[in-house]
Amino acid sequence: MLIREAAADDWPRIWPFWHRIVAAGETYTWDPGTSQEAARALWMAPGKRVYVAEDATGAVVGSAYVTPNYGGPASRVANAGFMVDPDHAGRGIGRALAEHILAAAKADGYRGMVFNAVVETNPAVTLWTALGFTILGTVPDAYEHPRHGRVGLHIMYKAL
Repeated sequence: MLIREAAADDWPRIWPFWHRIVAAGETYTWDPGTSQEAARALWMAPGKRVYVAEDATGAVVGSAYVTPNYGGPASRVANAGFMVDPDHAGRGIGRALAEHILAAAKADGYRGMVFNAVVETNPAVTLWTALGFTILGTVPDAYEHPRHGRVGLHIMYKAL
């Protein structure tokens, strides 16, 4: 697997799984009806470093970004987003993207990374804790999950 910085022309290969994941409404707090144009603006926004994971055939099977979570004097705390094509789940792509993003964030001078709203039923919570993130708190009943009803949103942090 190759992880590289995304180019503008990667978006058409990210969009199908981005849309599938967000439309499912199980792991991201973005509107499940987000248009392709709005999604591109969210994921590929200026100031974000966006990466893609390609498999041996050159297919884009995942994407991630890193960006400052806060501004000004707190701009050295990063935020990130991760998506793996559900058709390629369970192959270590998420872990590889996470390790890459954590290393890139540290190399860019970030001192920590925070996730503001991790749906508590998201299987990635296991990955984040395995990579050293801690749950700082949980906003109870904050997320309307399509299968589990109201669930909490974790705020997670890792020093870099």
